[in-house]
Amino acid sequence: MVALLTGSLLPSSSTAQNTALNARIAKLSAAQEAKVIACRRDLHEHPELGNEEKRTAGIVAEQLKKLGLEVQTGVARTGVVGILRGGKPGPVVALRADMDGLPVTETAPVPFASKARTTYNGQEVGVMHACGHDTHVAMLLSTAEVLSAVKKDLPGTVKFIFQPAEEGSLPGVVGGAKLMVQEGVLDNPKVDAIFGLHINAQTEVGTLKYRPEGTMAAADVFTIKVKGKSAHGAYPWLAVDPVVTAAQIVTGLQTIISRQSELTQDAAVITVGMIHGGVRNNIIPEQVELTGTIRTLDKDMQQKIWAAVRRTATNIAESAGAGAEVDIVNYAPITYNDPRLTEQMAPTLRRVAGPAHVTVQKAVTGAEDFAYFQEKVPGLFVFVGGMPKGKNPADTAPHHTPNFFIDDSGLTLGVQTLATLAADYLGAKK
Repeated sequence: MVALLTGSLLPSSSTAQNTALNARIAKLSAAQEAKVIACRRDLHEHPELGNEEKRTAGIVAEQLKKLGLEVQTGVARTGVVGILRGGKPGPVVALRADMDGLPVTETAPVPFASKARTTYNGQEVGVMHACGHDTHVAMLLSTAEVLSAVKKDLPGTVKFIFQPAEEGSLPGVVGGAKLMVQEGVLDNPKVDAIFGLHINAQTEVGTLKYRPEGTMAAADVFTIKVKGKSAHGAYPWLAVDPVVTAAQIVTGLQTIISRQSELTQDAAVITVGMIHGGVRNNIIPEQVELTGTIRTLDKDMQQKIWAAVRRTATNIAESAGAGAEVDIVNYAPITYNDPRLTEQMAPTLRRVAGPAHVTVQKAVTGAEDFAYFQEKVPGLFVFVGGMPKGKNPADTAPHHTPNFFIDDSGLTLGVQTLATLAADYLGAKK
């Protein structure tokens, strides 16, 4: 009875060790504030598109080497992997950050705004970290520094994965997380679990959000080539007009969501993002090309929508005397947080941010190729707040827009979260 009471009233030695380690991690993370913000602002001012992150990769590799980590470069073209071996044997946990920017011209009024320019899909464009990947890199680099300072107390290994091309590669080019997995990034040493964070411009600083199971949608890219017959714009009856047909297809695609999808089951989206066709105002072209995205949170619904897109485009085109070629490619699977791992690590999230600042959120129709890692090993993907306190989310610029803004005072919470998730997972598996 004494032994039972002692065990119930006093913390075990491992619990005491974890508590002490967590306290050290919290202190070390707070001390990273100036460094993580400076790093983030430098990366923000110098963004690079997917598979072109050479400057970013160079900074990452240099800092990891200074910490004494084993460093691999050129992974999936421009990716970097750092391996930190703890002072005790144990499992392997991976932490991931994505590095690429977007073809967006920045308008945010910050002194470190990007002025970078490049050519993308044959067009001159601005380049911007319009989704916060600069914050992800900075947070993971600071996490590596924090965990390096306590490595003798870590029972296992931490693998830091700095991933290129999360926003996608050029058409026909495999990249990002999918290529990293194909090249064996989760092996040698074999990863047991993986954690990732994403900054969110509509979530208040100091807040964490997560969801068990499906948390972000599968993303598919579709292309529809509408083939008609060219004629002078003054004599449309001599043509089979692919422009008008394409417009009808765009409208028809929306009825797949509004009238053919059981939205009480899960959300779904079809968006046409590009329309290309014609070279002159008074010439009806032979072909128009539509390109867009499909987002689904359920595999069965995904397959039904694929079939409906093909059916709708083909039949509308045929009704106009035209033809339609439909191509659909999966870009990313559903971002699926392993339920068991999520339940295991939820207390860590509440302890780091405080219970009042951790929310179980609804699924979102954004997508993440972090899902490819989760297909191979249990994973947990968490959102960290980047919105200034007191702001209305409806008044903040969304991700992927020119005036996207992140309050980087919240980055140390991301550092502490990543470091504590890794330490707690390794400690629980001793």
